[in-house]
Amino acid sequence: MLSCGQCNKMNCPVCCSAHPKDLINLRQIPVLCNVLWPTAEAAQTAPRGDMQLMFCRSCGHVFNAAFEPALMAYSPEYENSLHHSPRFQHYAEELARDLVERHNLRDKDIIDIGCGKGEFLSLLCEMGGNRGLGFDPSYVPGPTVSPRIEVVLDYYSEQYANRQADFVMCRHVLEHIAEPIEFVKRVRRSIGNRMETVVFFEVPNALYTLRDMGIWDLIYEHVSYFSASSLARLFVNCGFDVHRVQETYGGQFLTIEARPTTTPQGILHTEAKDLTAMAADAEAFAQRYTEKVAEWTAKLENLYTQQQRVVVWGAGSKGVTFLNVIRPACVEYAVDLNPRKHGMFVAGTGQRILPPDSVQGYNPQVVLVMNPLYEAEIRATLESFGLRPQLWCV
Repeated sequence: MLSCGQCNKMNCPVCCSAHPKDLINLRQIPVLCNVLWPTAEAAQTAPRGDMQLMFCRSCGHVFNAAFEPALMAYSPEYENSLHHSPRFQHYAEELARDLVERHNLRDKDIIDIGCGKGEFLSLLCEMGGNRGLGFDPSYVPGPTVSPRIEVVLDYYSEQYANRQADFVMCRHVLEHIAEPIEFVKRVRRSIGNRMETVVFFEVPNALYTLRDMGIWDLIYEHVSYFSASSLARLFVNCGFDVHRVQETYGGQFLTIEARPTTTPQGILHTEAKDLTAMAADAEAFAQRYTEKVAEWTAKLENLYTQQQRVVVWGAGSKGVTFLNVIRPACVEYAVDLNPRKHGMFVAGTGQRILPPDSVQGYNPQVVLVMNPLYEAEIRATLESFGLRPQLWCV
């Protein structure tokens, strides 16, 4: 699993430390929750794998020791875009504007490793008049793709080292990589001696899972859950100076900004304090996880007994995990803004995914909001349909 050659799957993939703390074990969860299925039967027989979630006491990293890379197969059917949400689109636009201003990204060359559908790369290129090169085997061109970008239907590797850039970014990809050390070292080697190149990565925040109990973000696709300390340590050990690590998007994401160096300066000074707090969260995690699952199982069993009409709003990672862990009998449908999901079925449990306007005919009495950041947006949409169900933030 690790590139150092001395470690096994039970060692931390960031610092190679042995004897991590066992957090929880999840058996037979969908391998690709962001691949949807054309029938309920196909969804219910989707490939599955196990999660053995571990916490590294040395660097604060959380990882799945049972991860099997051979089970992963990304293709154009993989759909995890969040840009259909006005709330998320606002976040993306503000982030792009901030990066353009602080790093003077105007008339520059930008590489996006794992560019998805190209939405964010297009934003950066349109805002700053930049030239974008994206890499993603699951890329499908959409109406918002800028003519300023080119996308290679391949994984980023050293064979593309001749394509240099002023700004290299990678958003929500690193957590999918079984060997993060080798991946970040590959990025460093590809940059070479261009020491002014800025590197920007964005990942889910492990603290949101441990501290805030964002347990519905636990998916098989993510072998890694980075903390500020483990993310900084990874980049320093791979030849970068880390200039900035911060929580974003309501604490759900982490971003890191770094530049290549030949003399890394060490780990962020906040690491010891962060590790102490994370260790306490890790100690309590298994019990808190069990309690939260039991709480929501009881709530939804009660709704089923009352014959309430219930929908899950959000058929992304959170919604798929929630449905597979709780398996609520009262939830017949999931709702999502993304038109590529409409008419498809949720991996593992098989609920049909509806567009928002379909709820007018169904008239749910309870809507389970999978991300509390979207509560106001969802409420406004429902009220525009003349509906006022209860909204429960999960």
